[in-house]
Amino acid sequence: MKEIDDSAIAIIPARSGSKRLPDKNIRRLASIPLLVRAIQSAQESECFTHIYVDTDSEDYADLALQAGAEVPFLRDEYRDDHSPVSQTTCRFVTRLQESGVADFSTVVQLMANCPLRLASDIQEHMHHFRAIESAFQISGFSLGFVNPWWAHVVAENGVATPLFPKACTQRSQDLDNTLIPSGAIWIADSASLLLQQTFYGKDYRFCELDWISAIDIDDGRDFKLAEIALEIREQHFS
Repeated sequence: MKEIDDSAIAIIPARSGSKRLPDKNIRRLASIPLLVRAIQSAQESECFTHIYVDTDSEDYADLALQAGAEVPFLRDEYRDDHSPVSQTTCRFVTRLQESGVADFSTVVQLMANCPLRLASDIQEHMHHFRAIESAFQISGFSLGFVNPWWAHVVAENGVATPLFPKACTQRSQDLDNTLIPSGAIWIADSASLLLQQTFYGKDYRFCELDWISAIDIDDGRDFKLAEIALEIREQHFS
């Protein structure tokens, strides 16, 4: 078991300018903006000394401040839609350290576009991270009706090529179990994160989420799925 202290911070990336779903990170799900949902789950988990929002937008920053998060500065780099999120988070961590506004050893990245994560999910992931012998942990999920071993790439001319030729004709019960990454809860030792500049650092591990908590919104179809999943949760699991 690793030795870490309790100085964990949450960083919620919330870039404006989404192209597939405009203003995705502040779109309202059941009347609550996605960004606010992320802040609330972090607050309710009681796992963090600070909850930060990393954004390039003054409007997003105002919303975050109203919800009780901290926005010490706006992004000075990586404001485009091509920069990896890990890169923007590393830059945010570097600026925090340079400004001396917080003392922390653990960084937890909570994507705003994963609005159905629960405070209990965060608590479980933090507990799991403290127990593993790795500096990096990624959240992932499994869907029984989605088998990645059978996936194909389909060209414009309609020709299909299996990603895993040897596995695509095997029975599902004969294939290895898989987890699909979700941006809901990514955790890293801060020094290791800055050294390797990615949450997919050496010997990274997974912690599993249920499929509802793991929903990651990129476009309108994903948003509709989140609406349906939220209704399912409220009707059957509340």
